[in-house]
Amino acid sequence: MMVLGVVVALLMSVVPVAMAQGGEYTLTVLHTNDVNARVLQFHQYGISCDEEDAAAGKCFGGVARRATKVDEIRAEGGNLILVDAGDQFQGTLFYNEYKGEAAQRFMNALGYDAMAVGNHEFDDGPGVLGSFIRGADFPVLSANIDVTQEPKLAGLVKPYTVLEVGGEKIGLIGCTVEDTGNLSRPGPNVVFNSIETSVAAAVLELEGVGVNKIVLLSHTGFDRDKQLAAAVDGIDVIVSGHVNTYLSNTDEDAEGPYPVVVDSPSGNPVLIVSDFTWGKYLGRLDVTFDANGVSVSWQGNPITLDASVPQDPDILAEALALNEPLEALRSELIGSAAVDLDGDRDSCRFGECNVGNMITDAVMRTTAAEGTEIAYLNGGSIRASIPAGDVSRGDVLEVLPFGNTITTLEMTGADVWLALENGVSRAENPENEGTGRFLQVAGLRYIWSPNLPVGSRVISVDVKSPDGTFSPIELDAVYKVATNNYVRGEGDGPDVSTEKAINPYDLGPTLAESLADYIAAHSPVATEVEGRITQDDTAGPTELPATGGVAFPWMMVLTAAGFALVGTGVLVSKRTGRMVPGE
Repeated sequence: MMVLGVVVALLMSVVPVAMAQGGEYTLTVLHTNDVNARVLQFHQYGISCDEEDAAAGKCFGGVARRATKVDEIRAEGGNLILVDAGDQFQGTLFYNEYKGEAAQRFMNALGYDAMAVGNHEFDDGPGVLGSFIRGADFPVLSANIDVTQEPKLAGLVKPYTVLEVGGEKIGLIGCTVEDTGNLSRPGPNVVFNSIETSVAAAVLELEGVGVNKIVLLSHTGFDRDKQLAAAVDGIDVIVSGHVNTYLSNTDEDAEGPYPVVVDSPSGNPVLIVSDFTWGKYLGRLDVTFDANGVSVSWQGNPITLDASVPQDPDILAEALALNEPLEALRSELIGSAAVDLDGDRDSCRFGECNVGNMITDAVMRTTAAEGTEIAYLNGGSIRASIPAGDVSRGDVLEVLPFGNTITTLEMTGADVWLALENGVSRAENPENEGTGRFLQVAGLRYIWSPNLPVGSRVISVDVKSPDGTFSPIELDAVYKVATNNYVRGEGDGPDVSTEKAINPYDLGPTLAESLADYIAAHSPVATEVEGRITQDDTAGPTELPATGGVAFPWMMVLTAAGFALVGTGVLVSKRTGRMVPGE
């Protein structure tokens, strides 16, 4: 299907888009998504690029390289907008040090026209986002966020904006994943409404003032955007963010052609584009509209921002000036790695990854005095990989940028099992929202199947004894557990470590501090994938989870733990009413 999609997209791309005859109008949409604080060029793993790799031409992205390409395309003289689909915040030391200031400064310098609010824009609460918006030279959009009761944001987040480009009105709408309250820290005063209803209302308002060319900046994920395109009339282009989807007409590893085309309810084409993450690419879509605002032809592809694209010297100088205070921290060597430490999203959110093993081992080490038997953390907390070789403190902070701290608690074996069920509840499809809840573990091993119903996907759980042997988890036994404050605070869904925790205690050290100490003590680290998490694709939907061969009455336990299984197959917390799905 990928090959067919590429052929179709390439055939469409040869239709000339510059003719603009008979009332036709051509617009160039330049776009980014999920940049995650990558200010300087970076290594293929998403971490800072060292001088050796830079000299070898192995580095990508960075605001200075993006500026060069944007200026080059603007010089063509066509009708152009530059937009972002959210998650400029969080992911490197630039965010740790400057919060939203660095993104604001460079987005202003590059002349962005608008941005959607992403979930990570709330990572440090509404105040940091408010400061970012007040200093931005462009509107920050989300039609489905109600901030009227949040003093730090009231009046700042707009549902849409209208630009006049080449004599034509272009409507830009934003939307944000509804589960942001589970994924980040928007606070109790920010309300996330239905995306479909909110976007449809914004479209009607824009059409009411004569706008017939509408671009949606969506931070909801690729699959959800395809659903939006098919459900809401009047959208012409969707710039998709949130799950780092890579679309391309020239790369066979892409998840689809660029653009993916979906028919709207009225049968008009909706063009969906996305360009991976970190600003490795600059998306370019050239689309021609007829007099009624319907897309009639298009072409485009993500532009790779590699060494062939020079870095704008003025922007680079400004970026390096901001980087200077970070260098001492980034360059402080703490140890070394004998193997590549894989923290890739696709590795750590859908299965065991060696970085996840190393971090949970580090947490076990840090909490040894508390008698910890089991450690787990969400795969979404892991944000970068580390190549074999020297490891700096900066490398560790890029792997674990969020500042999450370690929490200890006690849990029954049944509740540990339920935590694992929550972790795998969205892991059957990489395009799902909420895959960040997948749990990396130490002190136990488990087998799960994506073919089983949500709430019954974990097939077996074995706990590691001090002598290194494993035995089936005892459902009534109480285990000493360590996790992070994000998971225990109901991040990534209603985890039972919130609902059913016994004697919880916020121990205090950050995950990054724990990992840095572990690497220093165990260098060269050579952590491997060792069978802690096994995916069983042979288990069918009729099979039940088992504990040492004993069938487990899961609906009874779910109810006792304070959860309900609703008709859509998702867990719902009876205490908060929150659904598990989220990113």
